[in-house]
Amino acid sequence: MRTVVVTPPAPLVTWAEADVHLNLDGDTSQQAYVETLIAAATSWIDGPGGWLGRAIGEQTLEARASSFCGPLRLMGPVLEVTSITYVNSDGSETTLEDAVYELAGDEIVLGYGESWPALRGDREGVRVRYQAGYETVPPAIKAAILLMVGHLYAHREAVSDAKPETLPLGVESLLAPYRVWRL
Repeated sequence: MRTVVVTPPAPLVTWAEADVHLNLDGDTSQQAYVETLIAAATSWIDGPGGWLGRAIGEQTLEARASSFCGPLRLMGPVLEVTSITYVNSDGSETTLEDAVYELAGDEIVLGYGESWPALRGDREGVRVRYQAGYETVPPAIKAAILLMVGHLYAHREAVSDAKPETLPLGVESLLAPYRVWRL
């Protein structure tokens, strides 16, 4: 199953928060640069391609699969399922009735006494659109983003003795409890 971002989240850390963290004293001449660093740090950890393996800021995601097989595990935390559509056996796009499924944590499961509909078998013919992310971003995640922004701000060139996939220790320690490990 592939997950794509339909509507990205608003910035998780504001310019004002970064300004205080970096001791810039309101120097707005650096605001655009710092906002770029905030976006870079956030994209490193948030969403389908992020290090945490979860949605952080509230966003609209779409999970795409070729079949209904077992529970459909969504990237959480899931706030609500907006719609489930599929290409039925005659090739028409159809919306799955809410009564057929249930949201159990971050998984879509079959409702009691229900069965999944027949599909044509299209690649990504099943699409689950949903809202995900924290309603209030945990303080440790915001602190980790600010630490990353500070690191990027202080080290404007590539650091040769670190692997590109390595996070600064303080950042990884703050984020570790929120990381989702998928097998």
